[in-house]
Amino acid sequence: MTTETGTVRGVRPAGNGHGDGNRTAAGAPRGRGPLGRMREKRKQAAWGYLFVAPAILLFALMGVYTIVYGFSLSFAQWNGFWPEWHWKGFKNYTDLLGGSPTYWPIVKKAATNTLWVVIGVPLLTVLVAFPLALVLNSVKRFQGILRSIYFLPYVTTGIAVYFAWNYILEPGGAINLLLKTVGLGSLQEPQGWLGNPHTALPTMIVVMVWSAVPVAMLLYLTGLQSLDGSLLEAAQIDGAGWLRSTTTIVWPLMKPITVVVILLNVRDSLQGFQSFLIMTNGGPGDSTSVLGLETYRLAFLNELSPTLGLASALGWLLFIAALVVAFINQRAMRRMG
Repeated sequence: MTTETGTVRGVRPAGNGHGDGNRTAAGAPRGRGPLGRMREKRKQAAWGYLFVAPAILLFALMGVYTIVYGFSLSFAQWNGFWPEWHWKGFKNYTDLLGGSPTYWPIVKKAATNTLWVVIGVPLLTVLVAFPLALVLNSVKRFQGILRSIYFLPYVTTGIAVYFAWNYILEPGGAINLLLKTVGLGSLQEPQGWLGNPHTALPTMIVVMVWSAVPVAMLLYLTGLQSLDGSLLEAAQIDGAGWLRSTTTIVWPLMKPITVVVILLNVRDSLQGFQSFLIMTNGGPGDSTSVLGLETYRLAFLNELSPTLGLASALGWLLFIAALVVAFINQRAMRRMG
């Protein structure tokens, strides 16, 4: 007799109906109780831990150990060659925050310059990258070639690019020559754009923006290409022009990407020092000295002075500053959005 499920009463179905007599319909092994299934799960978990163990061990050695070691060093005085550390407690932090007449002026000037970089680089990167992504998104031909050209600064070796910028910005470089050619010779910098204390830091900000725009532009372009076209079509039907559609529809939808772009550039602005080390080494005077560069100087360019602890303490202060800036930025963008 045939039932509603299509089986014949009195006839036991073979397996799960697909010829597998050793497994249940849910795919679980037939004939194994709860204890057997528990053993099987433990065996699978053990294999999983075995595969991720090398990564965990590497992170423990290179990550956790380094963090703990650096944090401990921030409370000590050491030059890297002494057999033992000289513990100083919080004195490294108090010296950097106004307690030392030697280090406090240096840190204060570097913090001021870093603040300008942290404000200028993310803001200018967004102002350049978003319009560039809009233009690139509207181009129908040669989009791949243009995208590669705009992305070229990011894949170019940083040190070579910084040396190239030095040649461009020197007194007889391309910038001064271009200004003279177009009749703007009065804007030339006789000492070069990096030799004048008033133009050195703004010039460094422009160079950092130039290297940050490719990634930001690519992120914005990805967001623009994932937008729902019906929203823009509805706005056009309602009479909204390109500018109004961009400011009232596209830009608000791009706020999550803007948050990411700002956070990435704030991090690079706080921690980056390679461009300053190669192009200006903090000069002229201390006009381009930033906190990342001062940390590097205290750690490696102070001969055998016992300032490794100070460098570590300054690094941790930078880390705390980055956390605070990221938290403020996230709260501000959440209120705006």
